[in-house]
Amino acid sequence: MAEVVVFHHARGLTPGVRAFADELRAAGHTVHTPDLFDGRVFETTEDGVAHAQELGFGNVMRRGKESVERLPEELVYAGFSMGVLAAQLLAQTRPGARGALFFYSCVPFTEFGEAWPDGVPVQIHAKDADPYFVDEGDIEAARALVEATDSAELFLYPGREHLFLDSSTEEYDEDAARLATERALAFLASV
Repeated sequence: MAEVVVFHHARGLTPGVRAFADELRAAGHTVHTPDLFDGRVFETTEDGVAHAQELGFGNVMRRGKESVERLPEELVYAGFSMGVLAAQLLAQTRPGARGALFFYSCVPFTEFGEAWPDGVPVQIHAKDADPYFVDEGDIEAARALVEATDSAELFLYPGREHLFLDSSTEEYDEDAARLATERALAFLASV
């Protein structure tokens, strides 16, 4: 079984993010869910992004790094949207990463090094018409990562919903969430 760190999206550590972590736990994985917002949860993505901007995205990423300092190195890093920043940084720069799961976002891998680390598999999940993912360049970053390494997979689901895996938001898509979760669980079983 894998040990996983799940970094929340800009709305905070919502009940839906916690529910996803619980699904991973139910499959036998050890899951950590650091709260980068000190308990604050936001009704809209825009409000959460504004809060992250007040904190500073660098500080949010620092909190993510600090949250794993006492954990073993052999982790899978999972991130939802804004949480992908910390997950991707750690997957690329912290020794011992076993894998990465990116939901709704992907940063150009060159932001954190010259290449994706050898032997670190990654899955990227997003909607094919999600304006955040498609219009802000994440889809190009994801495709570039898939082209740069044979250990990356990109899964696109039909629709525009950004937070489609978060059952506590209005963007939740049960069918896409079920499929993405099945794929993530298969991934975790293989690392």
